[in-house]
Amino acid sequence: MSDVRIVSDPHASEGLKQVVVDHLDNYNVAVTGFREYSSVNLFLRDAGDEVVGGLLAWIWGGILYVRVLWVSDALRGRGFGRRLMELAEGRAAERGCRHVFLDTFSFQAPGFYEKLGYRTYAKAENWPVGHAHHFLRKDLQPAP
Repeated sequence: MSDVRIVSDPHASEGLKQVVVDHLDNYNVAVTGFREYSSVNLFLRDAGDEVVGGLLAWIWGGILYVRVLWVSDALRGRGFGRRLMELAEGRAAERGCRHVFLDTFSFQAPGFYEKLGYRTYAKAENWPVGHAHHFLRKDLQPAP
């Protein structure tokens, strides 16, 4: 394998990046035996069908990982973020998930998640510089 080289491609196509993700996913499934994977994509849309918020997450290995939660400035403080989280948590519990994990920055919403029952299990200071990166989790109750 002496002809293998490292190539930087800041504009790599989604398909090319997916090759790397697929290989890691295949390895993870082979090692853990957890084959079920599902996306949780929830969107807030206004009367004009514009996206004004949303939650992007995935379920795998008995956990829900919330990758992104965003609600437009005009809708914040009106319960939409809470409802998105509750819906995602409900779907996860129905699929037998035991935990939810997520991360957020100090300038985003750690207090919001704490009000929803999440607790910080790790915090990285100066990520980004001058701020902190919070890692939170919540235990789920099994669905009835």
